[in-house]
Amino acid sequence: MSGRVLVLTAIPDELDKARAPSGVEVIYTGVGKVNAASATTLALLALRPRLVINYGTAGAIVPAHRGLVEVRDVVQRDMSAEPLAPRGRTPFAPELDRLSSRFGDVVCGTGDSFVTATDPWLAANGVDIVDMELFAIAHVCERHAVPWRAFKFISDTADDNAADHWSENVAGGEALFWDVLKTL
Repeated sequence: MSGRVLVLTAIPDELDKARAPSGVEVIYTGVGKVNAASATTLALLALRPRLVINYGTAGAIVPAHRGLVEVRDVVQRDMSAEPLAPRGRTPFAPELDRLSSRFGDVVCGTGDSFVTATDPWLAANGVDIVDMELFAIAHVCERHAVPWRAFKFISDTADDNAADHWSENVAGGEALFWDVLKTL
């Protein structure tokens, strides 16, 4: 890799920044969309990276997704401004309905809640996995014309056992992520 790459992850439990290769800066955003948007904006302005990569954990809505996956598209699963726009759509800003990295094949639904139950909207809208930061990170990158990619480690199945499974698996994808990063 040439040039600076910025890796954004929510918390140190997900990724140890001491393991980052040369030329890669790791920043912890904090949990949720507001923290992620704020940290991403500050990092882009200060570091001017050539690429932003979001790494983190996610709950699987589609059981076939396991291990480390790459996210192609991201939507806001908790944007609900009805009757101004249907759920998942930002009123008066259709360009923000679905953001795409153009890599991978997974659709992620971002929201400020930890998913612990079935949500028919997710399946109806083709959401494969859920997280709490990616849409905000992708949105800031799009606004600043910085390419982004996202890799998520499936830590749980977004059900009533999700919190326990997440706690057990939060660090499980770190080695997989560093291996993939070496190939970019």
